Amino acid sequence: MENRPLEYDYTVAKWFMIATIVLGVVGMLVGVILAWQLAFPGVNLMLGEGLAEYTNFSRLRPLHTDAVTYGFTVSGIMATWYYVGQRVLKVSMAESPFLMFIGKLQFILYIVVVAAVVVSLLLGFTQSKEYAEFEWPIDIGVVVVWVLWGVSIFGLSGIRREKSLYISIWYYIAAFLAVAMLYLFNNMSVPTYFVAGVGSVMHSVSMYSGTNDALVQWWFGHNAVAFVFTTPIVAMIYYFLPKESGQAVYSYKLSLLSFWGLMFVYLWAGGHHLVYSTVPDWMQTMGSVFSVVLILPSWGSAINMLLTMKGEWNQVASNPLIKFMVLASTFYMFSTLEGPIQAIKSVNALAHFTDWIVGHVHDGVLGWVAFMIFAALFHMAPRVFKREIYSKSLMNTQFWIQTLGVVLYFTSMWIAGITQGMMWRAHDEFGNLAYSFIDTVTVLHPYYTIRAVGGTLYLIGVFMFAYNMFMTMTAAKRVEESQMQNTSPMGA
Repeated sequence: MENRPLEYDYTVAKWFMIATIVLGVVGMLVGVILAWQLAFPGVNLMLGEGLAEYTNFSRLRPLHTDAVTYGFTVSGIMATWYYVGQRVLKVSMAESPFLMFIGKLQFILYIVVVAAVVVSLLLGFTQSKEYAEFEWPIDIGVVVVWVLWGVSIFGLSGIRREKSLYISIWYYIAAFLAVAMLYLFNNMSVPTYFVAGVGSVMHSVSMYSGTNDALVQWWFGHNAVAFVFTTPIVAMIYYFLPKESGQAVYSYKLSLLSFWGLMFVYLWAGGHHLVYSTVPDWMQTMGSVFSVVLILPSWGSAINMLLTMKGEWNQVASNPLIKFMVLASTFYMFSTLEGPIQAIKSVNALAHFTDWIVGHVHDGVLGWVAFMIFAALFHMAPRVFKREIYSKSLMNTQFWIQTLGVVLYFTSMWIAGITQGMMWRAHDEFGNLAYSFIDTVTVLHPYYTIRAVGGTLYLIGVFMFAYNMFMTMTAAKRVEESQMQNTSPMGA
């Protein structure tokens, strides 16, 4: 019998790749509009009175957050799963009509949910919870989409030919299980129309109240960062960096140690969002302590990736994808050191509610998450579409423009945030506040402008990425995978 190489079916991966590109453009475009609105509030009025209601900060801000988190990032996670899962497990989606149906159904329902999110948020329907704004009917749709992903993960794992589970699969499974548990518990709510006969059909109230609601919300909220912005992105870099560089992972044992450290520690760090609040003091302290301990497994993964390039640092200069991934690992180290520092109670007293927190979030999302997704999709495109990358020089230009944008963004927000914190705490010899709130706003205006410029540069890079990917899909030179590098992990 002829021993032919396995033919992978990338239909669902292609769909999610396109969704990643579109939602990345939308989410980050809205973010830049918001940045300019904060620097120059009159920007919103330029859109006209008819649109002003739907484009003001309060409507667009949750749309930006969710489009980047659950649109761009989750689409990227799904795209890479339907690519990496097949290759690492040595099984094709085409071998199982059931799993192919599940994958396609998941994508279709996902797009329906995304459309419902956009419309509902623009119309003002929200639970008013960070990372959990969706009202109850949409929550049900999210759960169905997530369960379908779980069926895909465990279905492919069940029919795999590769006995060993590569570390990336561990991280994907962890992302699925943790988000499923956290999302369900945090979004338990009572639809008021059906229970009490009052209010909108869309409206609901949380099953928790007061301090308990805050505790459950930030148990979920910080772990949305842990298991959407971290765990599956680590899964990506453990696959794509060795594949692109031709280097084996520096230490498989360190990858497992970091995995179990993240799983145990990250779940309990959310309490640092509630320092100096009405939650019990021991919970605040636990959140702070676990946040500091979190440095160890986070840096374990990042250092493992950087050491994977040991002896091959010349590739950073020659390969734009290696640039993206190495800088992504570096930003991961920065943000996972900065976060625990902000969680220390004395630092939190200065930093909380300031723009320093905004800077922290965005050096992680723009520098770590987005750079890794860009690199992953660029690696996948030639193998999925059987075409060379349209322009490597454009890819390189994108890297430098976006790097400059990220640096302008987080440095301006660091300065703005620390300035805010110091001005809010300053008092005169009589114990009165030395500055009014508007004094702070006036001082911060230049930094808000710099942030908007940095965001605009980053958005230009996103448009470059979208154009490069579109041209790769449609017009680039055809190439067979046998002509491309095909190295570890797992010989995939």
